[in-house]
Amino acid sequence: MEKLKKAGRFFLSMKFAVILLGILAAACAVASLVTQGQSFDWYKAAYSERTAALIMTLHLDDAFHSWWFIAINAFLCLNLLLCNVIKFPQYLKRFRAAGDPGQVLKEKPSAEVNGLASGREAEALLLKLQSGGLTSQKADPAVLPDGRKGLFISKNRIGLWGAWVCHLGILILILGFSLGQMTKEQYAVYGVKGQTKRIGDTAYALTIDDFRIDLREDDTVEQYTADITVQDMAAAASGREEKKSASISVNHPAVLYGYKFYQNSTGWAAHMTIYKEDRKIQEEVLCAGEFAPVEDKPELVVYLNAFYPDYTFVNGKPETASGKLNNPGYLYSVYFNGQVLGMNVLTGDEKITIDEYTVVFSDPESYTMIQVKKDSFTWMALVGGLVTLLGLALAFYLVPVQYLAKEEEDGSWSVQGYSRK
Repeated sequence: MEKLKKAGRFFLSMKFAVILLGILAAACAVASLVTQGQSFDWYKAAYSERTAALIMTLHLDDAFHSWWFIAINAFLCLNLLLCNVIKFPQYLKRFRAAGDPGQVLKEKPSAEVNGLASGREAEALLLKLQSGGLTSQKADPAVLPDGRKGLFISKNRIGLWGAWVCHLGILILILGFSLGQMTKEQYAVYGVKGQTKRIGDTAYALTIDDFRIDLREDDTVEQYTADITVQDMAAAASGREEKKSASISVNHPAVLYGYKFYQNSTGWAAHMTIYKEDRKIQEEVLCAGEFAPVEDKPELVVYLNAFYPDYTFVNGKPETASGKLNNPGYLYSVYFNGQVLGMNVLTGDEKITIDEYTVVFSDPESYTMIQVKKDSFTWMALVGGLVTLLGLALAFYLVPVQYLAKEEEDGSWSVQGYSRK
C-alpha cells in the first residue's frame, strides 16, 4: 500500500511533469526530422530499408497521430490537471488566510516576521498605514485574537495564485497544441497559372488564376503573389456553383472555407509532351520534382528532377548561370518498373526517345507552391499562452504582503510586515 501511495505521489509530482515535457519535446524534435505521411517505399528510397522499417514500426511516418504521442500528452495533461485540482484547496486556504490578521499572527509569530518595528519607527509606520502612504490603500481596523486593537493591510493576495494559474495555462497550451497536431489538416498544392488541382482529400479544388513575381530594381525578388479561386466540389456535384477568391502573398495568407492559404514558395515547371510514333498521346505540366507515368504504359515513368534557366556544366555538375531563360536545361530521369533507364539534361531541341515513345520538354514557367492548413485548436493554444503569461505576471509582479499594526499592553504600537517572497 505504501508503494502505491509513493507511486501515486510521483505521478502527481512536478518532477514527473518535467520528465513528460522532456519526452514530449524530444518526440516532437524527432518527428520534425522525418517527412510525414510517406509510404514505406518512399522512406526506403530516402534512407534505407532498415530505417524505413523502424520509422513504420514506431509510427514516425504519422507521429502526431501515433498511440505513443497521444499517450504522452494524455499522461501530461492528466498530471497537470490532477495537480491543479488537488492543490486548489491548499491555494484557497492560503488566499483566505492572507486576509486574516489573526491567521497571520498564528502562522508567523513576531520572531519569524520580517520587517518588525517598534518605538518611534513603529509610530512612523503606523501613521503611514493610517494615511495609506505605505501602500496604495488604507489599513482596515482589526481586532486581534487577544482582544487588542490593530490595523491590518493585505496587499496583492491574488499573487498567491500565480503558480496555480501558470500550471493551468501550461495545461491548456499543451492540450491545444496536442489536439491541433492530432486533428490538423495540411496540404501542399503545386501549379502554374491556369491550373486547377484538388486540395488533398478535401471537397475543394484550387485554381491558380494568376501568379506574379515582383522584382526590385536590382532584379532581386520583392514579393510573390498568387490570385486563387477555391471551389466547393460537393456543391458543384449537386448543381450549385460555390466559389471564393482571394489574393495571397508571402506573410499575407487568406482564409477560405475555414482553411488558411499561404503563398509558400516557387520554382520552375515545364510542359511535357509525349508522342507515340509521331502521334501526340499526352500533354501535361510538370513542376521540378514531379513525375508522370505514360498513360498507355504506366510502368514507364518520366521524372523532371530539376530545371536550370541558364544551364551550364561546372566542376562536373549542372548549374544555372543566372535566373534568366537564356539556355533552358531539363534534368530528367526515366524509370521502368521502378528501375532507372536513364538520366540526363536536355537543352535546345533535344528529345527523349524510348522505343516508340518520344518525350519533349518545352515552355518553362514559374510555378507557385501554396500551403493549405486547418487547425481547429489554434485558439486553445493561444488561450493557454495568455493564461500562462497571466500566471507569470501574478507570480512575479504581484507580491503578496501583509502589514499589521497592533497596540501593546503599555499603549504603544508595534508594526510588522510579512511577505512570502
